[in-house]
Amino acid sequence: MASNNVSAISAFIEGAPPGELADVVNDIKTLTEDDSTLLEKARPAFQKYNEEQLTTVKLPGSGKNVLISPYNSLGDGRYYDVESRSSFAFDPITQKASDVQSHPLESEHTDLMTSLSKTLATHAHEHYPSSTHAVFPAPTSSLAVLLVSNKYSPSNFWNGRLRTSYLYHPATAALTGTLRCDVHYYEDGNVRLLTTKTLPPSTVAASAGEIMKTIAKVEKGWQEELNRGFSRLSEGEFKSLRRQLPVTRQKVEWEKVTSYRAGKEIGGGRR
Repeated sequence: MASNNVSAISAFIEGAPPGELADVVNDIKTLTEDDSTLLEKARPAFQKYNEEQLTTVKLPGSGKNVLISPYNSLGDGRYYDVESRSSFAFDPITQKASDVQSHPLESEHTDLMTSLSKTLATHAHEHYPSSTHAVFPAPTSSLAVLLVSNKYSPSNFWNGRLRTSYLYHPATAALTGTLRCDVHYYEDGNVRLLTTKTLPPSTVAASAGEIMKTIAKVEKGWQEELNRGFSRLSEGEFKSLRRQLPVTRQKVEWEKVTSYRAGKEIGGGRR
């Protein structure tokens, strides 16, 4: 039974909408009568969630966000940041960083990483001003180009997150990637948009400018595709959910509304 509870809790955690992990945890505590041991047993699910969602965290003494991802994981709950050349401990449950230490950058593609980080920063500033981004060494001598942009508006009952993750292989000049958008709207209902686009391998010269030009083109096309999809939903599926005519199958002639029985009743006329 305990293992089933941990599995169920892990599923809730991994499926938490953007910006709502703390709410999910509070609900779990209520359902489990604040059994902290279950949350501790679900620690791997918290780690998976934070790495997949590219969680951002501020290092102690710093106002700048850094990323949590599989690519900058050092194991044993520690991660590193390329820009500050530091490593830190990260608690996946509280989402807090601590124990910052110096950490040198080790990569055979340091120059490309540095130039790619600069062009990524320019791209992010232009298109995703509130985003957090980074370039990390990745397996098989590749480079991971990551970006996450969060926008939370709980007072208006919605939260959203956009994530992009690219892998560039300098040896083969191959670029692959995945783009994800996750939006949760929960005013008087519960609607969630989850969409993913995969970039098939494409050949791009080992130049930060060329790599970013390709990424910008892909993201522009994806966003235009999303806009067209929203238009189709508005004019198609959503519109078909609404009744085109009243139950009488006749359109209301508003200029003659006073002649209708309901109009007379509202106006105080004789029934």
